[in-house]
Amino acid sequence: MIGRITGLLLEKRPPLVLVDVQGVGYEIDVPMSTFCQLPELGEQVALHTHLIVREDAHLLFGFMTEAERVFFRQLTKISGIGVRTALAILSGLSVAELQQAVAAQDSMRLTKIPGIGKKTAERLLLEMRDKIDPLLAHFQPATMTQDIDQDILNALLALGYNDREANWAVKQLPEGVGVPDGIMQSLKLLSKGK
Repeated sequence: MIGRITGLLLEKRPPLVLVDVQGVGYEIDVPMSTFCQLPELGEQVALHTHLIVREDAHLLFGFMTEAERVFFRQLTKISGIGVRTALAILSGLSVAELQQAVAAQDSMRLTKIPGIGKKTAERLLLEMRDKIDPLLAHFQPATMTQDIDQDILNALLALGYNDREANWAVKQLPEGVGVPDGIMQSLKLLSKGK
């Protein structure tokens, strides 16, 4: 099992990245939450990985945080959710947002993700309901909040705001805000400030 990859980031083509580890290039599929946090090409990157060996392929998936990898593994255990769907879920929702959706049994939030229908969303909520608390016990809530803040910050930087503006906007956000709402609220704050 390949549990972690550290090397130079050579290519970024969503959802695929290519990481050079001492002359060996690893093609790794990553969710958009991880993709947005990647450094510039040619810089060092470290990813938590999950390897799937099939008869016709070896598939390597990478995650910026251990929490994402744990949730990815749990999602793939659910009937009807394969690796591509699990990747789509983690691209559409952060770990904290997924936890909130499961806690609230909010199937509508899940059906907004491409490839997730009503039945799949309901099955996911049912199967994750009793498993989410033990999964979260390994991760501090502060860590998940930091992940959300970092996602919002990265989105603002990608939209052309400088570090000072982006950090100021993120600090103004209420606690517990999700990534999409946080980005929207930050953009409103920044537009008022200009």
